[in-house]
Amino acid sequence: MKIQILGTGCAKCLKLTHNAEEAVKESGVAAEIEKVTDINKIMDYGVMMTPGLAIDGVVKSVGKVLSVDDIKKLLG
Repeated sequence: MKIQILGTGCAKCLKLTHNAEEAVKESGVAAEIEKVTDINKIMDYGVMMTPGLAIDGVVKSVGKVLSVDDIKKLLG
């Protein structure tokens, strides 16, 4: 599983990255976290408002910082 954090490095993007790392650790899921910071690549995902979170290339959240629990639910 690959989790993409879509954002340019703003405070909210960093918080979402931290929450995703915690969610992976707590859930025990094997996942790689990739930070996508190139604005053109972010736009390729259809994300116009950061931060965004995608799982295996499918956008799950845009413009908000998901909690650790919310991310764990997405991880299944």
